[in-house]
Amino acid sequence: MHFVQPSREVLAETLLAAGPDSPTLCAGWRTADLAAHLYLREHRLLAQVGMAFKPLSKVSDEATRKLADTSRGAAGYAKLVQSFRTGPPRLSPLRLKPIDEAANLIEYFVHTEDIRRAPHRWAPRALDEAYSNALWDELIKRAAILYRGVDLGIILVRPDGPRHVAKRAAVSVAITGEPGELLMHAHGRTKNALVTFEGQADAVALLESADIGL
Repeated sequence: MHFVQPSREVLAETLLAAGPDSPTLCAGWRTADLAAHLYLREHRLLAQVGMAFKPLSKVSDEATRKLADTSRGAAGYAKLVQSFRTGPPRLSPLRLKPIDEAANLIEYFVHTEDIRRAPHRWAPRALDEAYSNALWDELIKRAAILYRGVDLGIILVRPDGPRHVAKRAAVSVAITGEPGELLMHAHGRTKNALVTFEGQADAVALLESADIGL
């Protein structure tokens, strides 16, 4: 099954419900900034390059700021979210399902939760089993990269049994949670992920202080 388009719809609805000036878990960004980021990564080549290569990040940061600043009114914000909801340009490689899945499945889930979990009180969504499995499959493809800054072995564990060794080392920590929660932890949203740890106390403390994510 292809979950990206339904995930895009959920993210667009979450953005609209929150309005342009709500907090997110993305440092320094309100919802208008996040909507601008989502639009630009699909529609502006220079912004895409800046997002991919840190030496050019100022280009994407400035483009995001400018677009967000012009979209903080209700009408402008609704138009921006609708433009994101419409999808990438007709000739974009993101129109190809395998590329769309690789680029956007996790992106849309994490950013939806960035909005949902920013308020003090929130509750996890109940996810369809097939969707959770798809998130898990994408997570294990990139887990080693996401935990590259952790000087520990990392084992990701689902409550229903499956596990994945993301990194090997003499000392390891097992992180247990549903696929969506493991995704949030692996993308640096460590304080907003419903996971538990198993390992030596000093190893768990090291994990909790580590730089995780991209």
